[in-house]
Amino acid sequence: MALLQTWRDTAYSESMDRGEIQRFWGTYFEIEKNIYAELLENPDEEVKGTVKELAEKYKVEVFTMTGFLDGINDSLKVPNPIEEMEEDTVVSLAFDKESLYKNMVAAKADWLYELPQWDAIFTEEKRKELYKEQKESGTIRKEKKIGRNDPCPCGSGKKYKKCCGR
Repeated sequence: MALLQTWRDTAYSESMDRGEIQRFWGTYFEIEKNIYAELLENPDEEVKGTVKELAEKYKVEVFTMTGFLDGINDSLKVPNPIEEMEEDTVVSLAFDKESLYKNMVAAKADWLYELPQWDAIFTEEKRKELYKEQKESGTIRKEKKIGRNDPCPCGSGKKYKKCCGR
């Protein structure tokens, strides 16, 4: 079975009780935070290797590294073949900084997008701009509806119901 399927079966298991799920994700998020902190120290360096080598580099299990790779994949310059990846699959962690920051905001992962390492990558103004862009990308805006008796938007001077509203 592919590593990703094993990760997802465990991480999103419906057989675990609430306490087990909270412990599982709490532990994972702490590991994830540490890996990102290390990655963001040298954001322009491409970290590359097999899944097993990366797990050893960051002192985590292959299972946990699989979850990390699943999470970061949308932020990578070139996505990894995570669906069919095995321990000996060569993967890259070359990420797009803006995309990574926005994806952390989208995931509501404040423990990640508030890491102090971001200070050396983006100015505070840039981080606020990226945060705002991400938040607005999910906002749906409805235009003001034209009422029957409102002036027609075509500029004829007639009521909408007597002009374009027919």
